[in-house]
Amino acid sequence: MNMQKLTNKEEEIMHILWKLEKAFVKDVLAEIKEDQPHYNTLSTIIRNLEEKGYVAHNAYGNTHQYYPIIAKEDYRKEFMTNAIENYFNNSYKNMVSFFAEEEKISAKELREILELIEKKE
Repeated sequence: MNMQKLTNKEEEIMHILWKLEKAFVKDVLAEIKEDQPHYNTLSTIIRNLEEKGYVAHNAYGNTHQYYPIIAKEDYRKEFMTNAIENYFNNSYKNMVSFFAEEEKISAKELREILELIEKKE
């Protein structure tokens, strides 16, 4: 799957659409708590998401109800793959080491991850 990269704002809007599942522009706008964009600006961002193949719509007269056509899990997988390629030399070990060094993951959590891996083997 080759997904087009999203801007931070587009990604924020996708998270809202994944949460709502179906939404009119006004519904998405209501979910944005800080730095609320103008209605027309938001409408343009959502249309860009449609052009990039993330979103589709149902038309009701002049209004459009948008819904995601890329699953959050698929996006996450693509996002993680790119992050690991670009920042960790394509190494999951490097990524886990990074989180351990930053104290974002504990030895207990690492043991739980090992148990999950061992169950799968």
